[in-house]
This record gives sequence, structure tokens and C-alpha cells, in this order.
Amino acid sequence: MKALLSFLAVIVLILIATLGVDVANLHFLFGIIIPYLAFVLFVGGFVYRVIKWGRSPVPYRIPTTCGQQKSLPWIKQAKIENPTTVLGVIVRMALEIFFFRSLFRNTKTELRVGEDGPKLVHGSAKWLWFGSLVFHWSFLIIIVRHLRFFLEPVPYFVQLIDSIDGMLQIGLPPIYLTDAFFLCAVIYLFLRRLALPQVRYISLAADYFPLFIIMGIAISGILMRYFFRVDIVAVKELALGLVQLHPAIPEGIGVLFYIHLFLISTLFAYFPTSKLMHMGGIFLSPTRNMMSNNRMVRHINPWNHAVEVHSYAEYEDEFRDKMKKAGIPVEKE
Repeated sequence: MKALLSFLAVIVLILIATLGVDVANLHFLFGIIIPYLAFVLFVGGFVYRVIKWGRSPVPYRIPTTCGQQKSLPWIKQAKIENPTTVLGVIVRMALEIFFFRSLFRNTKTELRVGEDGPKLVHGSAKWLWFGSLVFHWSFLIIIVRHLRFFLEPVPYFVQLIDSIDGMLQIGLPPIYLTDAFFLCAVIYLFLRRLALPQVRYISLAADYFPLFIIMGIAISGILMRYFFRVDIVAVKELALGLVQLHPAIPEGIGVLFYIHLFLISTLFAYFPTSKLMHMGGIFLSPTRNMMSNNRMVRHINPWNHAVEVHSYAEYEDEFRDKMKKAGIPVEKE
């Protein structure tokens, strides 16, 4: 039911864009106003969430570690899993951000019934890691490829990525590898939520909604490139106008492009309020970006109130005579 509601919400968005452009002729609204508004909401919301997280107090070190801490010289330290230096933290964060290292160690638990009765079995589960890796890297490459619409002249690295991605030359236009990888990965992540009872149970409409939006963006983009061709020159003219703050609606752009653009704008506007903000949150996660040096550095809560303490030396000075009479040893005679 939650998946169905999210699917229907995306269908409604597609119908809004279709009727708005085809029937109401609101090209200016869907081609200029909504993209600008979505961009402002995205940047403003993203910055607000990051600043809010950055201001959250973290009075002591709380890194999540799964390796040997630095201790005695003859005990080998896990310098990446349990870093005590800035370099170790940087390497750990880089592996987490670019290769999802913690997800690579994901395991699954199953209750298997055999001849000896039921047995709890733990095993490796790499499909989620692989699907997520393909999804995120394909998404990144597609975004970089799209920079050719917003920049003139097109940078060399964008042209290089575009040529490598489009090396599969089967007719015209060339087939982009990331288009297929991206669509397969997002479908896998969606089907996984439906197929696994545990994941389906904890999934909310907010988990399905971005998946359906991303599916819609991918499918509409593939349809424009390989089946229903749009005027690329007009699309680039519109994109350059948006970037240069001199927007204009060129003639000859079909409704499919406006559907594609409206879904992207919706995703941008929805992004800061959703779980997709893990893109920024990963950099601010104190369980990941902190050194595990609790044994080497004393961390004092900076807003602790001054507390009047009674040291042992003061205690002994106060009760020395009574301690001697009771036979309790004292440091000072």
C-alpha cells in the first residue's frame, strides 16, 4: 500500500506536467519558474540541514570502530578501522564515501532447518553493496555527463567521460552504459524492498517515493534519447539560459522533456527533507569522522558547570587524626 501510494504520487506529478504544458501551455512555469524554485529549495534546505547538524554538540569521541585500537607496541593496530590519526580518518571516510566500505561488510542471518534441527546461520550479503555502488556511481557519471548542457565550451573531462560511457556503439545514438546500469540498479533496490519481508516491514512511503521519482527521471531520459528524440540544441539553449540567469523558452521542446525536468525539480525540492540527505550527512557523522583516541587524550565536556570537588589530600587533612585512631593508613603523618 505504501509503495502504491508513492507510485500514484509520481503518476500525478507526471500528469501535472503533461497537462500543464500540453493543455494549459505553461511552458514558462515548468521550464523556468519551477526549476529555479526547486534549485533555491535544494541549496537552502541543504545548507540549513548541514548547519543544523554541524551545530549539534558532540562533547566526546564516539567513533564506531570494528578493529584493534592502538595500545601496546606489540599489538597491531587497525589504522583504518580504528584510526588515531587524521590521515587514518581521511582514508576511512574516503573508503566509506566512494566504496561504501561498511556496507561491503553487510551480513545476513537466516534460520535454517537441517537434520540437527534449526540453526542460526550468518553469511555474507554483497548484493546490496553492489547494487548501491552501481546506483550511486552511475548517478554521478550521468550528472557529470549532463554538464555538457550547462557549460559552453564543454570541458574536456566531461567529453572524456561521455565518450567512455558511450563506447557501446550499436547504431545511433550510442548507448550509454550508465543508463542501463542505473535503471537496473534502481529497479533492484526497489524490488529488494518488496521481496525481503524485514525490509518491506520497515519501509515507509518516504522510502518508495524517491525511488519512483528516480525511476521516472531515468525512464523519461532514456525515452528522450533513444525513442522520442527532442531538439538537443533547444534543450541546451534553455539550460544555458537558466545557468546564465537569462532564461528563455525555445521552440520545439516536447512535453517529455518538461516531464523529465519537472521530476528532477521535484526531486531537488524534496531532497533536503528526505533520507537522501545522507549525501551531506555522511561527512558530519561523528561515528565516522572522529579519531579513536579516547585512551590518549582526555576529552572534557566544554559546557560542564564548575563542580566543587574534595580531593583525597584535602580529605586526609580533614580526617587524619580520626583515620590514625581507626588504624587507617595515611600518606602524611
